[in-house]
Amino acid sequence: MSLVLEAVGKTVGEEMHLEDVSLTLETGQLYVLLGPTLAGKTTLMRIMAGLERPGTGRVIEDGRDVTRISVRKRSVAMVYQQFVNYPPLTVFENIASPLRIAGLPRSEIDRKVRELARMLHIDGLLDRLPAQLSGGQQQRCAIARALIKQARLLLLDEPLVNLDFKLREELRVELRDLFARQQTTVVYATTEPLEALMMGGNVIVLDEGRVLQAGPTAEVYHRPGNARVARVFSDPPMNLVRVAIRNGVAMVAGGLHIPLRAHLANLPDGRHSFGIRAAHLSTRRRSEADLEIATEVTLAEVSGSETFVHVRHAGVDWVVQEEGVHEYTLGEQIRIYLDPIHLYAFDHMGVLEAAPPIALDRR
Repeated sequence: MSLVLEAVGKTVGEEMHLEDVSLTLETGQLYVLLGPTLAGKTTLMRIMAGLERPGTGRVIEDGRDVTRISVRKRSVAMVYQQFVNYPPLTVFENIASPLRIAGLPRSEIDRKVRELARMLHIDGLLDRLPAQLSGGQQQRCAIARALIKQARLLLLDEPLVNLDFKLREELRVELRDLFARQQTTVVYATTEPLEALMMGGNVIVLDEGRVLQAGPTAEVYHRPGNARVARVFSDPPMNLVRVAIRNGVAMVAGGLHIPLRAHLANLPDGRHSFGIRAAHLSTRRRSEADLEIATEVTLAEVSGSETFVHVRHAGVDWVVQEEGVHEYTLGEQIRIYLDPIHLYAFDHMGVLEAAPPIALDRR
């Protein structure tokens, strides 16, 4: 099913939820809707489903205007953050319910339910009630019920956000494989850039109710159209610093001078911004090209097996992503290192001017 949104907007009271959203979604493709909390992802998905009507614009399904057609008359399935199952029904009956409503023969229902349950590793739980399942198992049940409908449009609104890290990784892989086997248009919403990259397909970057950029996921990650996209599509957000370029050298506050070579060599004189992802900064020198920056620690956060070190240099804040668990004290003086080959360049309006070679921007 092709789905076209034409200049869709939505305002609630004085608050703008969506503004001038125009998208084309093709049959059998996966679209990752990436944006921070309150970006408008859920509102957009509810309009796609027919659960809400846009204030302006149209929704076109296979050439037919469905803007005012309710979800009951559309071929759509949706999975939410909070797993929604029918408490009195077993896992088998929860998954089977859409097929029973459709009037399929009992033997076909049994075959389809067991086949899908096996794919999602809940085939041993079919006789249990939802209350007897873990959170991850309940979400698998809800996902199976949505998938079994074989709806032409499948919407997943941050479906793994409440699950533990290991289970989320497993389900991402399983879901990606399942989506690839179906001729269903899939829209998968997330706040996490890493999850968007792992899901692949196409990405739609949304912020403050506006689509910032859309395209193949890896391409948008490596070539963000502007600084705003670069920050949304980085976790933590991409470090950005203002520079003044003169005679082939970029000057940063605090006396840091960056010679412009390789992909930065043709930047014109004037005001620009440079961006670099936290993973491409380091607290140790990694190459002869590294530039040294004297900084002061303002915060150190340990997240799993990584440490995010927040530092300040000449009034500019940076975040460094280090592998492993490291301890720093507030106000500690440390040196960080930057290789210019990993820098993005944006003009004074924030539009991308130069990006690192893709082979060097794998993190």
